[in-house]
Amino acid sequence: MFYRLMKMIVAPLLRIFFRPWIEGEENIPAEGGAIIASNHLSFSDSFFFPALIKRRVTFIAKAEYFNTPGVKGKLTAAFFKGVGQLPVDRSGVRGAGEAAIRSAIAVLDRGELFGVYPEGTRSPDGKLYRGKVGGLARVALATGAPVIPVAMIDTEKVQPPGQVIPNFGIRPGIRIGRPLDFSRYHGMENDRFILRSVTDEVMYEIMRLSGQEYVDIYATAAKRQIADDKKRADAERKAVQKAEQAAAKAEKAEAEKAQKALEQEQKAAEQEQKDNGPA
Repeated sequence: MFYRLMKMIVAPLLRIFFRPWIEGEENIPAEGGAIIASNHLSFSDSFFFPALIKRRVTFIAKAEYFNTPGVKGKLTAAFFKGVGQLPVDRSGVRGAGEAAIRSAIAVLDRGELFGVYPEGTRSPDGKLYRGKVGGLARVALATGAPVIPVAMIDTEKVQPPGQVIPNFGIRPGIRIGRPLDFSRYHGMENDRFILRSVTDEVMYEIMRLSGQEYVDIYATAAKRQIADDKKRADAERKAVQKAEQAAAKAEKAEAEKAQKALEQEQKAAEQEQKDNGPA
């Protein structure tokens, strides 16, 4: 019910305020299970894609969206639960990943669409990062469901990471590719080399659709690197500021010392002039 309500309210609002475009919607089958594999640029991806396609899609969402305390956390949890999203624990807790895979298989067995972000997290800088081996490939090989690559376009400009209020005046888009068939690997979902091959093929199609620069590292590692670079840059900036302040202080002290010396010389000259004046 909540999902239908979202489609009735959110979708028209998105179309009015952002005029999003969509290409290749015919590549999504009218019925039957299929896996939607999308790049992930912005929190708003979770609104635009489900709102604009005709069929219902169930995405995996990080567990933090369901258990964050406070009013905002409760509202976020209610939204994700209402639209049927699946929580996945990314903290490495044993069994959490397997539970998510079982839930995804159940969605596909019901003949519905299952959505996943292979990068595992939002891109920190708009680039496309290496897909994580696991859920996507294992579910595809276990079920035989086709994988439909999707590229979200410019959603990071609508709502950059960390920004709550979206930017208006930007027209985002969705580009949907042709289904990928991995039935040739059926039953090989425990072969890590096959899983990597399947994941890389999907990521290549997403890159081709999105036009993003591809970086062959995980987005989580890129986020750590960006955070470390920021800390290092901040430390260097503070060190430069401290050095500049020290230099300015030393220069001021030298100037004050020179001024005092000049004043003393002037006083001495004046005193000498008085002493040598007319009797």
